[in-house]
Amino acid sequence: MLNRRHLRIKALQTIFAWQMDSKKDIRSFEKVLMQSIDSVYEMYIWMLSLILDVTEYTSNDAAERANKFLPSAEDLNPNLKLLHNKFANLLKQNPEFASAVKKYKIDWGFDPEITKTAFSELKKSAEYAAYLADSNDDLESSKDIIKFLFRKIILKNPNIVQVFEDKFINWPVDHEVMKGMVAKTLKNFTFDDPFKNKLTVISQDWEEDSKFVRDLFVYTLQNEAKYNELIAERTKNWESERIAIVDTILMKMAICELLNFPSIPVKVTINEYLDLSKDYSTPKSNSFINGILDKILADLKRTNSIKKSGRGLIED
Repeated sequence: MLNRRHLRIKALQTIFAWQMDSKKDIRSFEKVLMQSIDSVYEMYIWMLSLILDVTEYTSNDAAERANKFLPSAEDLNPNLKLLHNKFANLLKQNPEFASAVKKYKIDWGFDPEITKTAFSELKKSAEYAAYLADSNDDLESSKDIIKFLFRKIILKNPNIVQVFEDKFINWPVDHEVMKGMVAKTLKNFTFDDPFKNKLTVISQDWEEDSKFVRDLFVYTLQNEAKYNELIAERTKNWESERIAIVDTILMKMAICELLNFPSIPVKVTINEYLDLSKDYSTPKSNSFINGILDKILADLKRTNSIKKSGRGLIED
């Protein structure tokens, strides 16, 4: 699931793109932001669909083996346990999943080699042989081979990863979220009734989180001139071109949170943006941003500009 850190990253990426665009249309980029978030869920559904397709490839493999010029007894009587994998079959029958597949028009038929390659690698593994030899076929045990297929076959295959990278521009950041969503889905599927099992939601409270990320994005850009002025007053000894664009964006987003989100503690806001600077800006950005935000925060406190609704939220 997406947490607030992921949502801040999405806002950062979109504000950066807006900054580079000549039209500077906030509303159109707000749509880009929400599409970027939705693409994480779409990636998750594509991955689940690939997992399901690999299990179903068992029947293709069986047909190919039976059509050999000189098929063996094993070729004529293959073990089809994976085809009847309980987790995979519950996923296939799940109405949420079926609806999402239809919504995103998911079909791995555009590159049949992907499914075949994943199945071939799985088939050669000792884990698959052990799975076929194990007589236990309950729901929980059926998940083990799915976990192996997902973690050790699909995510380790460079050709498969390349397909996802080509389709999803933010794969380097978003795939970790997707991995967590797939893992949670495996954990959540506990019922034999497919209608009772639930897919992983995009966030714990999407109504609240969607408002947070929209407001963060829109308020940061609507108040850009004001926030730029606050930053400029504390960076008079710095040439503007020497300040990284990402540093400026991170500081504006932090100021936006301090001023417009009364339920988020000051310390949380400061720490979040300092942490993001470590991953998305220069090696010296963390200390630079920390120093500037510390001065801005002191001034905002002095003018009583920060309004927090909970006790202790203004403490830094």
